Amino acid sequence: MSSLMKGVKCWSPLNQMHKVTGTLFKANILKNILGQQFKISRTSSHLSSEKANSYNYVIVGAGSAGCVLANRLTEDPLNTVLLLEAGPKDTLLGSKRLMWKIHMPAALTYNLCDEKYNWYYHTTPQKHMDNRVMYWPRGRVWGGSSSLNAMVYIRGHAEDYNRWSREGAIGWDYEHCLPYFKKAQTHELGPDQYRGGNGPLYVSRGKSNHPLHQAFLEAAQQAGYPFTDDMNGYQQEGFGWMDMTVHQGQRWSTASAYLHPAMSRPNLSVAEKTLVTKILFQGTKSIGVEYVKNGEKIKAFARKEVILSGGAINSPQLLMLSGIGNADDLKKMGIPVVCHRPGVGQNLQDHLEVYVQQKCTKPITLYTAQKPVNMMRIGLEWLWKSTGEGATAHLESGGFIRSEPGVPHPDIQFHFLPSQVIDHGRVASTMEAYQVHVGPMRSKSVGWLKLKSTDPNDHPIIEPNYMSTERDICEFRQCIKLTREIFAQKAFEKFRGPEIQPGNHVQSDKEIDAFIRQKADSAYHPSCTCKMGQPSDSTAVVDPQMNVIGTENLRVVDASIMPSVVSGNLNAPTIMIAEKAADIIKGLPSLQEKNVPVYKPKTLETQR
Repeated sequence: MSSLMKGVKCWSPLNQMHKVTGTLFKANILKNILGQQFKISRTSSHLSSEKANSYNYVIVGAGSAGCVLANRLTEDPLNTVLLLEAGPKDTLLGSKRLMWKIHMPAALTYNLCDEKYNWYYHTTPQKHMDNRVMYWPRGRVWGGSSSLNAMVYIRGHAEDYNRWSREGAIGWDYEHCLPYFKKAQTHELGPDQYRGGNGPLYVSRGKSNHPLHQAFLEAAQQAGYPFTDDMNGYQQEGFGWMDMTVHQGQRWSTASAYLHPAMSRPNLSVAEKTLVTKILFQGTKSIGVEYVKNGEKIKAFARKEVILSGGAINSPQLLMLSGIGNADDLKKMGIPVVCHRPGVGQNLQDHLEVYVQQKCTKPITLYTAQKPVNMMRIGLEWLWKSTGEGATAHLESGGFIRSEPGVPHPDIQFHFLPSQVIDHGRVASTMEAYQVHVGPMRSKSVGWLKLKSTDPNDHPIIEPNYMSTERDICEFRQCIKLTREIFAQKAFEKFRGPEIQPGNHVQSDKEIDAFIRQKADSAYHPSCTCKMGQPSDSTAVVDPQMNVIGTENLRVVDASIMPSVVSGNLNAPTIMIAEKAADIIKGLPSLQEKNVPVYKPKTLETQR
């Protein structure tokens, strides 16, 4: 019994308490060690993930500006760049021909008519235009709107850029912008004082030599206007042949010119079908972006800068979603304010245009080319050789004039087309006809855009405030009257049938004004919503280096930074902006060409 008792440990409450306490103590130590290891592991994993998804530059938007920046910034192999695009690639299985709706110049209306490569925006009802809701197509694809537009290459007038400088965009006058137009360009006619000869953006002239284009240019001269051999060169004023971003029969978008040649660089990463939902900040310092791809939220970090190149609608929208804008508006939305910049989304400017259409008495317009059998023939020729009627957008002639005496440089633009367009091309042509697209270039009406909600998928509220000034109404009347005068010239006698629109019943100012309200539409040139100016200007969003005022490591580079809209199409100026921005970001001194001559009318006492 005693031997058995020696083999059994004595039980006591005190001993048991020590045992339990020791076990708990050891368990607690183990828990703390494992917890620390888990935290370290998780932090290490997070830092590793952040490092893996970190770049020198994150560019939002692979459009007309973003593609340029992606190319220029990755010329330095030490710069890593992530380019994010909401839309898809502009190729299918690596082929442009399989994406013929983008790359065949004559197929341009296809992508204006659906949402596949297009943001498909709409404005609010316009109270000065019979409460019409206006359609605004914008590119959502590699190349952005340069993959959807009519491929017209127009720079605007030298005085547009001198005006920018006076408006606070110091260093953006003509002598500091012209070199970047030239740097971007290779013109098929060769380099000169105004044209570039060694850039990635190929620019050409139309090859169709259509008799209606010839008639239009002849009629303009009969009406007393000069012929200009280069409206992007010495003399914008007058009528002549348009420059186009078409190369060897194919659309030459910024994706073709800049992005595809850079895709083989190991320091460039490109992600398509990614919607950027917000900019990430530490205080007012931008450190990256959050985006959604395949339903998953992903963060990408920028060691140097985040650059917004989403265009005049997407860039201000993203700024506001991220807490940069009018503080009162953001607070109402429940968005934490990072920086109060009341100019974000304001100063919205666009060009309106209207079609003046004339029936053609001869079967030489593009009407028959739009018949199914002919379209198939044209398409097959283009697919085989990139030649024929599919190899041009057909907007091969045009012009710029002054609306009245006293106007210092052209404020009305013409694009001539040997065809009839109805509702942005969404309705098929109904007859043999030709038309001119005409509209004022420097309208006084200014609008705005604001967030509809905090959902990045919701399009913003777009209020262009069209035709809200008497001056705009008077200028549009002049557009109709001056176009009719050109169409009435002898050069059109053998082609001229009845006027389709406005129609002969529209004659008085009151009738013309009513026609404009019913039929004028956007020329697809939204701009100026992140206005460039001096930091002292409360309405400015970016400074002349395109830094978002009041923040760090954040720039906007696209058409939204224009202080005021230029006198012409926007694609060429947007590419110039990006070329100039690339040098600024790299810390290089600006290119400059002094004393380049620019045409001025001999007198302003007459309209022509």
